[in-house]
Amino acid sequence: MINTILAKLNRAFESRIRLGIMSILSVNESADFNTMKQLLEVTDGNLASHLKALEGIEYIQSSKQFVGRKPNTTYMVTENGRRSFKEHLDALEELMK
Repeated sequence: MINTILAKLNRAFESRIRLGIMSILSVNESADFNTMKQLLEVTDGNLASHLKALEGIEYIQSSKQFVGRKPNTTYMVTENGRRSFKEHLDALEELMK
């Protein structure tokens, strides 16, 4: 029984940072890099590597624009990412029972 539940957990969300990113993006329409950096209390490089990994598996997507003269990257969760994250959370909840 436990092995069946563990098999439902998504390895893409094993990191607390990736869990945090997906949590932020699941409850907000979007979030920019600096906001997530502050909320998660991580370095630029650490956050960037996790965002790149999630973007690579198409769980999130980015949009780049300029605000004034400064570049601003905003991230949004994809439908695939939303579904995968919900399945992961459902498996965690089932495991806790």
